[in-house]
Amino acid sequence: MAVLVWPPVACLVATATSPPLIVVVVTLILLCYAVVQYLDGKRIESYFAAKSGAVRLAIRNKGVFGIRRFLSLTRSFREYEVMEYMARDFEKFGNTFSTKVFGQLSHWTIEPENVKAILATKFHDFGLGTRYNAFLPFLGEGIFTLDNAGWAHSRAMLRPQFRRQQVSDVAMLEPHVQNLMSYLARIRTESCDIQELFYRMTLDTATEFLFGESVHSLCGTAEFSNREADNIFVDVFDAGKRSFADAFNYCQEVLAIRAILRSFCWLHNPRDFRDNAAVAHSFVDYYVNKALEVYREGPERIEEITTGRYIFLYSLVQETQDPKVLRDQLLNILLAGRDTTAGLLGWTFYLLATHPRVFEKLRHEIIEKFGDNANSEGKEKISFESLKGTLYLRYVLSEVLRLYPSVPLNYRCAVQDTVLPIGGGSDGKLPVLVRKGDTVAYSVYVMHRRKDIYGDDADEFKPERWAEGKTWSWEYLPFNGGQRICLGQQYALTEAGYTIVRLLQEYDTLESTESPQRFPLKRAMLTMSKATGVHVKLYRKN
Repeated sequence: MAVLVWPPVACLVATATSPPLIVVVVTLILLCYAVVQYLDGKRIESYFAAKSGAVRLAIRNKGVFGIRRFLSLTRSFREYEVMEYMARDFEKFGNTFSTKVFGQLSHWTIEPENVKAILATKFHDFGLGTRYNAFLPFLGEGIFTLDNAGWAHSRAMLRPQFRRQQVSDVAMLEPHVQNLMSYLARIRTESCDIQELFYRMTLDTATEFLFGESVHSLCGTAEFSNREADNIFVDVFDAGKRSFADAFNYCQEVLAIRAILRSFCWLHNPRDFRDNAAVAHSFVDYYVNKALEVYREGPERIEEITTGRYIFLYSLVQETQDPKVLRDQLLNILLAGRDTTAGLLGWTFYLLATHPRVFEKLRHEIIEKFGDNANSEGKEKISFESLKGTLYLRYVLSEVLRLYPSVPLNYRCAVQDTVLPIGGGSDGKLPVLVRKGDTVAYSVYVMHRRKDIYGDDADEFKPERWAEGKTWSWEYLPFNGGQRICLGQQYALTEAGYTIVRLLQEYDTLESTESPQRFPLKRAMLTMSKATGVHVKLYRKN
C-alpha cells in the first residue's frame, strides 16, 4: 500500500540525515537546554534572594573547564604543599569563595558558621556525594563512604565497639610501647624517623584491637641498621604483612586524587591501585574468614579465642556475618585507628623537639604525676582517667591538633538547593546560595590558623593558650563535628597520651636533627603526616 507524505515533510526527512543539519539540530537542542537551565537558575536565585537574602558566589578561577586548577591542585598534593596552596587561596579570595574543577562547581569555606551548617544544622541538606564512588574500590561500603540509612546502620553497629571500657584498656598498649623503646634503646643517641616508628606501632596496636592479632611490625626493626630502619616500611617478620602496609599507604594516595576528580574519579584507576587494593583486601579477608569460622563453632569457641579480651572483629561478627560488610568496616576503622593516631604522635614529637621549653614543662608534669618509670612507687598509675586529668598533656595535644589536624580538608555535596549562613556579598556577610550538586569544601587546617579567632600568634605552637579560659566551638574541629563526629576520638587521644607519657618517663632528651621549617611539607591524603618524616634523637642522658 502506497503512503503519501506531504512534500515539505518529505524534504525535511530526506535532508535530516545529512551531517550539517544533524550538527545544527544537536547544537540547537543543547542551546535550548542551556537557556532553560540558566533561566531556572535565575528563578531559584531570585527565590532564595527574596527569602533569605542569599546570593551566588562568583567563580574565582579562570580557564577552560577548570582543568588548570585541577592540575595545580594535583601538583600541590604531590609536592606536599596543598595546605599552603589552600591558605594562599583563602588569603587571596576571602573566607568563602567558589571555583570550578573539571567543570564542577566547588565552594570553599573556613567560616565556622558555615561548617556548623554543613555538619549539623543543615546536615540533611548535604551528603558525601562523589566520595562513595571515589573511595568504593578500596574502602568499600563503610562508615566513611556511606550516606543516609547505610551510614546510620554502620554507625549504630560500630558505636558499641567504642564504649569507654573498650578504648580505656591502656594495658594493651604497653607491649607495643616496649617494642618501640627497645628499638630506641638499640640506636641510643642516633637519629631516627620517629614518625615512621609511630606508624608501625599504631599498625600493631590497631590490628590487635581489631583482629585480636598484632602484625608486630616493630619486631624486626632492631635487626636493621639505622639507615635501613628509616626507609619505607620493611618488615622481615612477614612479607605479606609488609605488603599490606605498603598497599594501604599507596591506596590512600590514589584516593586523594580520585576525590579531587569527583564525578570523573573513574579516570584515575591505575593498575597498581587495583593490585594494591586486592592485597589489602586479601589481608583483611584472612582475619574475617577466621572469625567467621570461630563464630560458626559457637559462643564457647569465641570465649576461648578471646580469653576475656575485647576484640573488635569478634564482637562485630556477632552483629553481622556478611564477610564483605566485615571487611569494609574493618578497613574503614583501621584507617582511622592507625593513621590519625600515628600522625598526631608524629606532629607532637616534631613540635616538642623544636620547642624544648614545652618538652621540659610537659616532662616535669609527667614525672611529678606518674614518676620516671612504669612502676614508680607513690605515683599515680597511668589510666584513661589519669591521662584525661593531666592538664598540660591535654593542652599539648589540643594545640598539636589545632596546628596539624588529622583530617585537614573535607567536603560535602548538596543534595538539594540550600543556603550557607555567611560568605556572600562584597563584605562576606550575606548568606550563600548552594545549588543541588554543588560541593562545599572546608579546610580545618586553615580555619584553625585564623588570626581573628586565635590571635596574632595563631601560627605558633603555644599550648598555654588552652589554659587562658577561652572556649572554641565550631572554630575547633580536630575530630569533625555534628552527627558524623569521630567515634574513635577517645581511642586516639588515649593511645597518643599513653605513648607520650611512657616515652617521656623513660627519656629526658629530645633533639631535632632537621633544619628549622616554618611550614614543613605535609603528606595530606585522607589524613595528614609530615612528608619528610620526623627525624629526632630521643634518649636518656644518664
